[in-house]
Formats: sequence, structure tokens, C-alpha cells
Amino acid sequence: MSEITPKKIEKMIYVIRGQKVMLDSDLASLYGVETKMLKRAVRRNIERFPDEFMFELTKEELENWRYHFGTSNKEKMGLRVQPFVFTEQGVTMLSSVLRSSKAIQVNISIVRIFVKMRKLLASEESLTDRIEKLEEGTDKLFRIVFERLDNVEREVPLFPRDRKKIGLK
Repeated sequence: MSEITPKKIEKMIYVIRGQKVMLDSDLASLYGVETKMLKRAVRRNIERFPDEFMFELTKEELENWRYHFGTSNKEKMGLRVQPFVFTEQGVTMLSSVLRSSKAIQVNISIVRIFVKMRKLLASEESLTDRIEKLEEGTDKLFRIVFERLDNVEREVPLFPRDRKKIGLK
């Protein structure tokens, strides 16, 4: 298996049901185990994985997944059975189920990526708030400028009222 990099992990994080999650097959490849072994370990310890930690894709979600990637080919992310998907908490809980030192190191890397993504999202939200406030201030400023221009035009018309008209008569 190739080196585990933050970029590689980030590409394995998806948004499903409004949550950032990772697929069981991606996690299994990172841990260097077969997907069925990972699922077996989770099923043996299912009480450690409440719905907010892990859930199984529905048949409709699986069909949408296949449609999204346009194939059921294994090399192209083809999923033939409903996968488990793990939230950040579920990935953390996996370290207690998969007891290898590699699993612990991979979990640390994954959790760091989730935290980094959360911080990035929080900074985007604060940036959006700042832009909205700036836009509000700009709107007020333009209203004031246009009101003053209207007042100036009323006081001093742009064209004299008694000017000679030009054009076709």
C-alpha cells in the first residue's frame, strides 16, 4: 500500500446525510485489512457504534452512489453490498476495535484531518459573516451617496430649465 497522506485521507471523506463520513472499504485499505474483517470486528462490537458513530447506507443511497460513479466496477469505487460509513467519532471508536498499532496511527491521522476540516469550515463561516457585514455597510454608504446626489441635483439642476432645445423640430 502507498504512503498515507493527508490529501489521500481527505479524498476519502464524503458528505452523506449531511455528515462527513468515511466508507468501510476506504478505512479497511488504510488499516491494511480486508473490508469483511473490518465489518466483522464492528459487528462483534456493535454496541460501541451508535447511529451517530456509524450507519449502513440504504439501498437507495447505494444505488445513488453507483449512479454517481457510473459503474459497479471494483476499481471505480463499485459497491456491491451496502457499506458501513463512519463519522469522525466512529473512526475514533475503530481504534478500540482494531487493536493494531497501525490502526491507532491511521486513526490519529484521520482525526487530525477531520479537525483540520472543521477548523477550515469554521473560518469560512466567520469569513462569510465578515463579507455580509461589509456588504451591509457598503449598501448603506451607496444609499447615502445617492440621496446626497439627488439633493444636489434638486438644488442645482444639471441643465438650465430655459436652455435652447436642439434636435429635429
